Amino acid sequence: MERPAWAPQGIDISVPSVSRMYDFYLGGSHNFEVDREAARKAMEFMPGLPKIMQANRAFMRRAVRYALGEGVTQFLDIGSGIPTFGNVHEVAQGIDPQARVAYVDHDPVAVAHSRAVLEGNSRAVIATADLRRPKEIRENPEISGLLDFDRPVALLLVAVLHFIEDSDDPQTAVAELRDLLAPGSLLVVTHASYEGIPLTQEAAGGAVGVYEKIRNPLVMRSRDEIGRFFDGYAMVDPGLVPMPLWRPDTSVAQETEDPYAFSGFAGVGRKA
Repeated sequence: MERPAWAPQGIDISVPSVSRMYDFYLGGSHNFEVDREAARKAMEFMPGLPKIMQANRAFMRRAVRYALGEGVTQFLDIGSGIPTFGNVHEVAQGIDPQARVAYVDHDPVAVAHSRAVLEGNSRAVIATADLRRPKEIRENPEISGLLDFDRPVALLLVAVLHFIEDSDDPQTAVAELRDLLAPGSLLVVTHASYEGIPLTQEAAGGAVGVYEKIRNPLVMRSRDEIGRFFDGYAMVDPGLVPMPLWRPDTSVAQETEDPYAFSGFAGVGRKA
């Protein structure tokens, strides 16, 4: 398999990556055939996966605009993936050029491509770190050199918590991150769930099985379980809801929208 110029040396391009599969769902070009093959296999069970990812990105952009409207101009995006059109820094800095954005990911392709995209942008950085080790994120010099943690930060955990298994205790990791943030900070979350998917759980489980086979288990949590990540935060209206229903730009008619867009949940919380 020929290695593209943008692919960092040292990574195994024969193994699928969830970041690159996500890029494929969104119509990006930074993925390999092995990623496309895995994504297509998941879509055999859940054909609406691209629509779910589009709804996820649309929510993220609305949440960024909301944060700026609330006076929060610093963003920490953990599990940021491969940059695509309308990423956090593009949305935030398009509204406020002084906004600061720190991206975090542990996928070397995502990090390498992010560095290229952010070159020359003094108010945006990418750091290699893992959500499961919050202290390392807080103490990373690239992040601490950009963000002022004595001021409010919007913490984005968008489509990442469902890749953290219960055995890795994501609840504690999120709580530790919360404790690092100043009052007035925001937590922005999207999370996969069997609730809302227009399929039987058995059918949707076929797609989940694809992720298990590539050793990136997709953990489908209930609405109540997802809500526990907001412990210590006051939920922003309308609460934890399907992604298109969180402060939509226009009215949303659930009967006419693609039903896959309503899979999973999204919410924003504010730290008192």
